[in-house]
Amino acid sequence: MKPLAWLASFRLRILFRSAFLLLALAVVAMAVAVLQEEKQRSYDNYQASFAKTKEQIVARLRHPAGQLALLNPPRDDGPVTPLRPVMLPFSAIDFDDQGKVRHAVEMAGCLVQYKNYGSLCVAIANNAWAGGFIYAAGTFVSSTLVPHRIGNEFLDGAHRLRVMVSLRGETYRWLAPFEVPGRNDRRQTSGMRGRFTGYVELDDRDYTGEMPVKEFRGWVWQSGRCLDAASASDEACEKKSFFSLRLPIDVLRDALFQPEKPQWPPPDLDQFQVRVEVLPPGDGPAIFDSNADGAVAPFSLNDLTDLLLPGETLTIRKAGRAEEADQLQLRGKHEVIEESSLLLTRLIRKLPVERYDAPVELADEVATPMGNYQIVLHGDARSVNQILSAVATRVSWFVGAMLLAIALAWLVIEIGIIRRISHLTRCSSALSRRVKTTDGLDRFDLADLRGGDELGILANCLNDLLRRVKEDAERERIRAEQERDLWHAVGHEIMSPLQSLLALHRHAGDPSHRYISRMQQAVRVLYGGASPSEAFQSSTLQVQAVDIAEFLRNVADNAGFADVRCAPAQGPVPVRADEYPLEDVFSHILKNADRYRQPGTPITLTLETTETTAMVIVHNVGQPVAEDFMDKIFEYGVSELAEAGANGNRGQGLFVAKTYMAKMGGTIAVRNLDDGVSFVLTLQRMRVVGAQ
Repeated sequence: MKPLAWLASFRLRILFRSAFLLLALAVVAMAVAVLQEEKQRSYDNYQASFAKTKEQIVARLRHPAGQLALLNPPRDDGPVTPLRPVMLPFSAIDFDDQGKVRHAVEMAGCLVQYKNYGSLCVAIANNAWAGGFIYAAGTFVSSTLVPHRIGNEFLDGAHRLRVMVSLRGETYRWLAPFEVPGRNDRRQTSGMRGRFTGYVELDDRDYTGEMPVKEFRGWVWQSGRCLDAASASDEACEKKSFFSLRLPIDVLRDALFQPEKPQWPPPDLDQFQVRVEVLPPGDGPAIFDSNADGAVAPFSLNDLTDLLLPGETLTIRKAGRAEEADQLQLRGKHEVIEESSLLLTRLIRKLPVERYDAPVELADEVATPMGNYQIVLHGDARSVNQILSAVATRVSWFVGAMLLAIALAWLVIEIGIIRRISHLTRCSSALSRRVKTTDGLDRFDLADLRGGDELGILANCLNDLLRRVKEDAERERIRAEQERDLWHAVGHEIMSPLQSLLALHRHAGDPSHRYISRMQQAVRVLYGGASPSEAFQSSTLQVQAVDIAEFLRNVADNAGFADVRCAPAQGPVPVRADEYPLEDVFSHILKNADRYRQPGTPITLTLETTETTAMVIVHNVGQPVAEDFMDKIFEYGVSELAEAGANGNRGQGLFVAKTYMAKMGGTIAVRNLDDGVSFVLTLQRMRVVGAQ
């Protein structure tokens, strides 16, 4: 029980500290739970986004622009110009029809964009037997096209194209002036349609006797609307033109008739170089040049990298080929992620989520005219941890601020309340253990705990109470000293006559000698004590063998009360006792029994023995002892009489009896019976060894 009582003294402190500790743990647990939930949600979102990314990639690759990228090797990060032909996902192009050509190049997404509305697509068809041609189609902006007059030997008086193709160590150069087939086709309101007639370019401007290249075909369609609305009626306003060319390449056509089956597309297609210039009439600079700076390349497989997240890998290989040389791998760009806490990163990595360990991989297949391509997208779920760690690090200050607020609140309560309560508790505990005199109260000063709050008011009240107790203790000390002096004086005055009487009755067998000795014993017990209770408790007894059977007969014969009966006992029963104090015990008990017995009823003394104890039962017929009073009747100064002090009763008889019984190794108890009250005295038996 003592450990529990000691622990209970810390109950309030434990309660306060446990509450703050649990609150801090709850904040941390809430943060961890939110992190785990966010990790699960981020992973699920990543899975969904990963699937959408795969669908976007496949959709773009199934579009003609995507198939164009699949059929052609991806370009590197070098310059876009000079242009290199790409293989279209079409078997041929109807270059004579503006709508078909425009639809083909726009759907294929092969147009390279230039400034001032310029664009150009240079390509070959995916069917080798369509002829060894390179197609070029695009747009440029110019004033109203000036046609070349048929029969004129000089070509520089009209708008014209200059085309140059370089491949396999050979260079093809053409100059194609703009010509109008008939006057009816030259209508300003609906636009203008004409053709580019190709000639092998000469160093001289005189083309007398030169014949156009038969397989060179070119058409141009100029819009009738001005790009600038304010100049709609101006003949010299700029207009947008769309042109389409078919360039005959003898090297490619000759390869078709070789004994070996031609390889298509040509393996050196990315080495071909094409340049197209649109020249104005005269010697002015080119209106459009395909080698101009600022060209924007069309879509290629490398552009799919923008759809990939860090750690994701896209593998594209042709179906049926497992060689690493025939596959393309694209990796997501590594973004610079905010700095994250190493501790949070480790914590997030260890948080379990569902299906987190499953491999993240999706596959699909795209069909093209040149065969099927397998698309495999590999994901990296670790990026979820990195992103979540960066976000958690950014908002961790909020959790830290909450923990700091809890710590500050605990510190304020600890210093302002708990510390003062602890000090007050220690003072109170020490006061209850050690304060017995007024000197002990001087060591306990609670003035430093005074204040205007509730605890300060309590400390102030306790300090005033201790001051009152100190004053009462001082008065009690003075009274005790006066009482001790009185007992000294009374004892001295009584001992002198008793010593003279004892000299008159020297014989031990004289009854007067016995009573005088008992009186001296009683005076010695009280003489020198600070108080009667302390005197009785500090007295020393001479324990020896006493025949309790003979002792009870003498008590019954000399009790001084009427009708005290002793039940006879068989033989002597020696017990451990001091005869004189034992007589005082029975004197007080018999006096108490005589006071409360019914008139005319006897007081009986009964002896019961065991091998180790002798039990004396003193019984009287009368009213039972109140239950709430049975534990108090053996205390000093307790009496049932309302005016005990006035009648000379100090309430110390049963206290003396219990004290002497305890010093002799015995016990005394009281119990209620149906017809009265019994006092039970138990003494230890003593074995007497006879002489040999």
